[in-house]
Amino acid sequence: MSEQTTLASTGNPSRSRLLILISLAILVVGVCYALWYFLVAAHYESTDDAYVAGNVVQVTPQVSGTVVAIRADDTDMVKPGQELLELDKADSQVALEQAEAQLAQTVREVRTLYANNGTLNANIAAREADMVKARAELDRAEADIKRRQALVATGAVSGEEMQHIQSQLADAQGAYAAAAAAAHAAREQLASNQTLTEGTSVEDHPSVKTAAARVREAYLAASRATLYSPVGGQVAKRSVQVGQRVQPGTPLMAIVPLDHLWVDANFKEVQLRNMRIGQPVTLEADLYGGKTEYKGKVVGLAAGTGGAFSLLPAQNATGNWIKVVQRVPVRIALDPKELSEHPLRIGLSMVAKVDIADQSGAQLASATRPDTGYEIGNVQPVPSDADAIVSRIIAANLGKAEANSGASAPTAAAAMLAPRPVSLRASSRKKRLELALTQSQALAAVP
Repeated sequence: MSEQTTLASTGNPSRSRLLILISLAILVVGVCYALWYFLVAAHYESTDDAYVAGNVVQVTPQVSGTVVAIRADDTDMVKPGQELLELDKADSQVALEQAEAQLAQTVREVRTLYANNGTLNANIAAREADMVKARAELDRAEADIKRRQALVATGAVSGEEMQHIQSQLADAQGAYAAAAAAAHAAREQLASNQTLTEGTSVEDHPSVKTAAARVREAYLAASRATLYSPVGGQVAKRSVQVGQRVQPGTPLMAIVPLDHLWVDANFKEVQLRNMRIGQPVTLEADLYGGKTEYKGKVVGLAAGTGGAFSLLPAQNATGNWIKVVQRVPVRIALDPKELSEHPLRIGLSMVAKVDIADQSGAQLASATRPDTGYEIGNVQPVPSDADAIVSRIIAANLGKAEANSGASAPTAAAAMLAPRPVSLRASSRKKRLELALTQSQALAAVP
């Protein structure tokens, strides 16, 4: 009885050792996990709710017109300034020719204003000469009537003659008044004409500048009939077709610059406690798998959660409320060199892992980043081209050397209008008509 009690109290020694070893192993694993978590895992925040994002640059016309050519399609790579679309230029070219003709007419009209200054000055001199002549006639009539008034009492001058002299005096007074009024009117006419010409030249006259602005406007409208790629990238979302009538602002296609992409990683709000701008990020794309890693950095945190900026934000003050963990988009910049080696597309899934060990950065951006600006390159019509057209038209209608060169320069509309090839069908038809005419003449000559 005592032996059984002793064996029950001591138990199986091998089993006890196994339990001790298992306990020690669990303790070691727990300690290792704790060390790994506090030394490594605690310095990282990761999420697979991350997607590639980028700019989608819309191509829209600035003028209305009918599409006559499409020179780029979906998936095509285009360069900045490359032709994408062409609209019918007929209407814009007619408008440009009308603006050029109006500018030429305005220059000639303004030249007439300046020429009228000399004519009006000569007219004033003639009117003043008439006034001097009329004044001399008036003085002579006044002297005659004074001499004859002294002789009326003696009877040397008859009353009829006196009436005749008085009539001449009245005529002289009327003639002088008319001459003075004509001289005054001529001066006023010169002053009125000088208000249109003084302080400026023909080239700088307001009327000429207004007509020149219309030429520039028509030139731009004609030039905008060709649409160029504002940036380099891949064509996407082409919705325009040949023959379609488009209006200004209508989206026709989009250009996606694949060399300037970023990742929007949606982290939970509890993961943002230690996240700062400038922290390094390691990313993996589902497209390439875990063998390809991208190095990036945090460049900014969104101003609100995704739900706050959604089309229908949650109304948490109405009805039953259930707390849902919110996510905040974090923008992660990518290395352009890695993008060129392993291209990405907008919308691809990514896995982002942020190293939050360095918390010296700021949570909010203090200024605009220098690499966030976007601009369209020199893909639009150059204003200096329109200025050259305006200068040529003004010079030609001022009678300067450009107009006397012997050969007339082509208009801007004619320069924009590409020569169309002669139809082979029309050419062959003309030859057949000439051959038939020759044969008929030959038959008519036979007796």
